[in-house]
Amino acid sequence: MAFFFVAIMGLGWIFSRAYGDSSILYIAVIFSLVMNFASYWWSDKIALAVSGARSVTREEYFDLWNSVENLSITAGLPMPRLYVIDDPAPNAFATGRNKEHAAVAVTTGLLQILDKSELEGVIAHELSHIGNRDILVATVVVVLVGFVTLLSDMFLRFSHFGGRHRDNGGRVQGVMFIIGIVLAILSPLIATLIQLAISRKREFLADASGALLTRYPDGLARALEKISRYSRPMERANHATAHLFIANPFGGTGSVAGFLTKIFSTHPPVEERVKALREG
Repeated sequence: MAFFFVAIMGLGWIFSRAYGDSSILYIAVIFSLVMNFASYWWSDKIALAVSGARSVTREEYFDLWNSVENLSITAGLPMPRLYVIDDPAPNAFATGRNKEHAAVAVTTGLLQILDKSELEGVIAHELSHIGNRDILVATVVVVLVGFVTLLSDMFLRFSHFGGRHRDNGGRVQGVMFIIGIVLAILSPLIATLIQLAISRKREFLADASGALLTRYPDGLARALEKISRYSRPMERANHATAHLFIANPFGGTGSVAGFLTKIFSTHPPVEERVKALREG
């Protein structure tokens, strides 16, 4: 969040110099503060909306609701709000700013392919993210990373059509074009690096914590194997929210990855996670 604040201030300074208008810098400062506030209070709702999740009741998904409720009691956590994503790709994620305002979302595909012990393993993993306080940072990243991508598109559009202030002519348009190109090139890398700041070790920790919660690590191990065999991406897969899910929502990452792929992946290889679970 501090990085985001400094970055927006820097962009505000560049534009204030390019346009000769110091008010742009003040607007950038106010805007970055508002975005940081919004990412803290509403990032969970944004992540759920982006993923197409809908709230469900006990009557709709009785077994799922009971599993979440029972495991929440075992973990000593308030029961999170429960959501379902209508998508054949098996996946799940947890979000929220703290354990009192948490939510767990699962796909219909996950419910179709997992048996009870496997589903409990996945739910325990997501509850562990809540208990380990991973969800706030992971969810805030969704808003800030997504905004970096929107900025790149905005600057490219402005550079193409020019700004309101034509007095500075080609100089302003040239500056905006350069900024737009740089952001367009760097935004995917920035997004990846910020996501990787949420250490992949947290996935291993959530796996281990989930296994301790259910006392049956093979349930989660089998669930991860089944999830990894589904190669197609989620219908609403998004790079900004990819790190939230228990498995890569873009699919096709079930095999052991190469060195560079591992470094730039939001998830550890499934084989390593399964091995850690089964070998203790």
